[in-house]
Amino acid sequence: MAIYTKTGDDGDTALFGGGRVPKNDRRVEAYGAVDELNSFVGLALTSLTDVDADPDADGGPDADADPGIRRGLLLIQNDLFALGANLATPERDDSRPRPRTPDVPVARVEAMEGWIDRATEELPELREFILPGGTGAAAMLHVCRSVCRRAEREVVALGREETLDPGIVRYLNRLSDLFFVWARLENLRAGQADVPWSQE
Repeated sequence: MAIYTKTGDDGDTALFGGGRVPKNDRRVEAYGAVDELNSFVGLALTSLTDVDADPDADGGPDADADPGIRRGLLLIQNDLFALGANLATPERDDSRPRPRTPDVPVARVEAMEGWIDRATEELPELREFILPGGTGAAAMLHVCRSVCRRAEREVVALGREETLDPGIVRYLNRLSDLFFVWARLENLRAGQADVPWSQE
């Protein structure tokens, strides 16, 4: 497979299933933000202190019930790839059928709610606003949270113009909450306090 095709040298790009749009098209902005988020998740994985799951394990039917942060992020990376594929594929029209894409992993939304609940049980009660920071891993998870929010905004904007699977917004909305509690959990397990917001 060729890495460079030169077909985008004029500032447009191909969508999955056919058709070309400018590289600053709202659809490209949406799946580009999801791709950027996936890259930051990969970067976060390099700095985690969490070692409570084997990323190479096959697991089983309940493997994602409480996967730990490391395996959870690997599951999320695969999910984000599926989200990006859906966003890169317009609805079918009379000129071409819509190709098959991976399903939007809507079942993961409920799983993430369980992960959030379990992490929250381990964390001290949050009584003040906190700043992104603490350990390097926690700071990276906060970066993931903020990039996730931007991806969500891009998807919502695209959804105002075109038909999208509503599960994509639900997924991103819950995912940003998950990044927040996992950032706090990374700090807790490393013995590092969250960074409180100060008005001084």
